[in-house]
Amino acid sequence: MKLSWYSYKWVKIALHVIAWVLLFSLPYLLFSSYHNDKPHPQQSAQKAFEFTNIFIGNVLVWISLFYLNAYVFIPKFIYKKKPVYYLLVQLLVMVVIFVIDRTIFWLFPPFPDSQYSLLRFAGSHVFTYLFILACSTAFQMVQDRVEQDKLAKEKENENLKTELAFLRSQVSPHFMFNVLNNMVALARKQSEQLEPSLIKLSSLMRYMLYETDEEKVPLEKEIEYLQSYIDLQQQRFGKKVKISVSLEVGQGHYELEPMLLIPFVENAFKHGTGMIEDAQIDITLKAENNILNFTVRNKYNEASKEVKDKTSGIGLTNVKRRLSLLYGKNHNLWLTAKDNWFLVSLQINMH
Repeated sequence: MKLSWYSYKWVKIALHVIAWVLLFSLPYLLFSSYHNDKPHPQQSAQKAFEFTNIFIGNVLVWISLFYLNAYVFIPKFIYKKKPVYYLLVQLLVMVVIFVIDRTIFWLFPPFPDSQYSLLRFAGSHVFTYLFILACSTAFQMVQDRVEQDKLAKEKENENLKTELAFLRSQVSPHFMFNVLNNMVALARKQSEQLEPSLIKLSSLMRYMLYETDEEKVPLEKEIEYLQSYIDLQQQRFGKKVKISVSLEVGQGHYELEPMLLIPFVENAFKHGTGMIEDAQIDITLKAENNILNFTVRNKYNEASKEVKDKTSGIGLTNVKRRLSLLYGKNHNLWLTAKDNWFLVSLQINMH
């Protein structure tokens, strides 16, 4: 999976460094602008040296607090629902910071006679402490939420791939049962069309075995597959069923998920043949301007409640699910039954 530029580790480190530099450079700039009374050069250098040491010490303390809270305290206490331990740890950290600040003040006093007090510590550090703590908590929680969303998305994608593979695997056996029945019918008739039919069947099986593993195939290959299937059915029924076929692809290269259209055609032959007067099946496909329009209509007998086999509903149910998973709002599917005609109309935005 291709990573976004901000997902690389070195980018994250660089952003953290830049943020810390910008945040903690402000006091140093304020110190430089504040001392504009031009004191003695030696005294100014001494004050600058002392301020730098104090500044570096404080920066290291706050940075340590930020990452300790984000990567240790929150996962260990907040996520495990131990708020009391979390508060105790924060009090301990405050004591440690107090000791460090007292040590820095003793080593580098801002004025010769200045005295250190708890009130001074509270006034200069409590607000900063709470600010760093809040930023650290927000940072960790946002980061964890992003990571959880990423994992959930990956899991969803894997589940979708698994489900699509399962649905596709159900289509192939269903289709093979129908085609083999066609072969049996031709063999019983000792038809001369058996050999070319077997050749067509072998090409269909080659497509199913070697092409359908791809996520998408050229639309022309899917059309060849449909045409071969229709030819086999036409050989089987002959003049008993009037079949009209129009498959057109305009200019441009279009791709489609394999085995996506065949269930509609299978359904038409399954329910549009048999004890039906003047049986007729019309199939049209047109791809133009990134829009695929596909319609299949067949006559059916409203009075007949016959269920032809146990797998009658597999094809349409699966293809509806596949269309929903693959195209979502980028497709429209209409199924209508009226006046002894069953109509399937599918439109897909292939852009």
